[in-house]
Amino acid sequence: MPVIRPSQAVVHEIHGVRFVSYATPLSGSKELCAWRGEIPAGTKATVHTVSREEIFHLLSGELLITLDGRAERITAGDTVIINPGAVFGVENPTRETAISWVTTSIGLTAELADGSVLTPPWAN
Repeated sequence: MPVIRPSQAVVHEIHGVRFVSYATPLSGSKELCAWRGEIPAGTKATVHTVSREEIFHLLSGELLITLDGRAERITAGDTVIINPGAVFGVENPTRETAISWVTTSIGLTAELADGSVLTPPWAN
């Protein structure tokens, strides 16, 4: 039985956000990836288009989520379903770090506004 301990999680930092990766093919997952996102106060993440469905659950804090041009404030306990092809943005307008949990399928990519494609190592 694969059990990934916090000390075994792989940490990645990009665009001011910390991604703590738990479930990936490297850790034994066959279909899904899962990570904890730590979004610092004042962070406005790069808007991107996702290639796979993401389930974004906010564990603590408050965020402003933009999905296909529609902005909505979410708070701890809220879950956002992000469908493939959706344009997604995250902003933390508060003074505290927000913590999220994200699950998606292996192979997720994110296309940035400039046309570049990010292949996040925590999702592959």
